[in-house]
Amino acid sequence: MITISDKAAEKIRGLMADEKLGPDHFLRVGVKGGGCSGLSYRMDFDDKVTDRDEVFEHSGIRVVCDKPSLLYLFGTVLEYSDGLNGKGFVWNNPQASRTCGCGESFAV
Repeated sequence: MITISDKAAEKIRGLMADEKLGPDHFLRVGVKGGGCSGLSYRMDFDDKVTDRDEVFEHSGIRVVCDKPSLLYLFGTVLEYSDGLNGKGFVWNNPQASRTCGCGESFAV
């Protein structure tokens, strides 16, 4: 499972409202090959669930992740930072053995 902090959930709800997405939409997360460390995080809104997806809810946000990506993301906490060091979503992945400086990619 992937955990979403309260601050990240608040930001996600705000983005969904800004884009005028209805209750049939959800947060889709996953990984893809690429980035300076080998794997990159991916996050988007979607409204289609496939038989390859795992669906769960955390902090009032419905999250969908394809099963292969979940192997890399299990136990990850998605947080949101708006401090002096920059704004954006932060992936705290306990399975990552190495991450790039920008936090966009990782290796296991």
